[in-house]
Amino acid sequence: MDATEKQLEELRRLTWHSHRGMLELDILLLPFTEQQFLTLSEDDKKAYRRLIDCEDQDLFNWFMEKSTSPDAEIQRMVQAVLAHARQG
Repeated sequence: MDATEKQLEELRRLTWHSHRGMLELDILLLPFTEQQFLTLSEDDKKAYRRLIDCEDQDLFNWFMEKSTSPDAEIQRMVQAVLAHARQG
C-alpha cells in the first residue's frame, strides 16, 4: 500500500468514525472530514482524530458553543469545523 492509498484508507476510516449518534454532529463532521482532512497539517490531523474520539454530548456542547473543550488543540479543531460549516 503506497502513501496515497494509506491516506485514502485513513480518510475512509475517519469518515466512518465521523458518523455519530446525533444528526447535528454528522452535519458538521462529515463534510469537514471529506473536504478538509487531507489538507490539514499532521498536528491538526492528530487533533482531529482526538476530537472524533470524544463523547457525542461533549462534541454537541462544543459545537453549539455551550462550552469549550479544556484541550486547546481539540478546541482549535472545533473552531476549524465550525468555520468550515459557516463557509457552507
